Amino acid sequence: MALPYENTSSGERAVQDMQKILRGFGCSKFGQMLDFEAGELLVQFEYRGRPVSVRASVNGYAAAWLKEHPHTPRTKATKQQHEARAKEIASTAVYSILRDWIKGQITAIETGILSFEGAFLGQILLPNGKTVLEHAEAANLLPAPKANP
Repeated sequence: MALPYENTSSGERAVQDMQKILRGFGCSKFGQMLDFEAGELLVQFEYRGRPVSVRASVNGYAAAWLKEHPHTPRTKATKQQHEARAKEIASTAVYSILRDWIKGQITAIETGILSFEGAFLGQILLPNGKTVLEHAEAANLLPAPKANP
């Protein structure tokens, strides 16, 4: 079974689409960065003076891809090459996933389904440089998830 977004072809196109969506919504700033060491894609923008920072794990997608496409003796690449391919696919896929997620959030805001804060609360940057979600997690403001029965 194919993993969603594994066949996307252009991270650059997804970035351009994100920028266009956010500019059309009224965002005044936009930036993106791929942190190779941390294995994360970072997208930042500002809306009406509110800075937003969205992080997405490239490593997480690569791990999911490897689970769907494990290296076997029949694979025509070394394990290291196979893992590098997973990272390449993930790097492109995560851009497309974020583009679609941001588009969905903006659409929800524009149609009155959610407020801006409701859509991006966890990603809003606080004056100390941490997101609301990072602050809530550090302060243990969120209840622990219940164990599966």
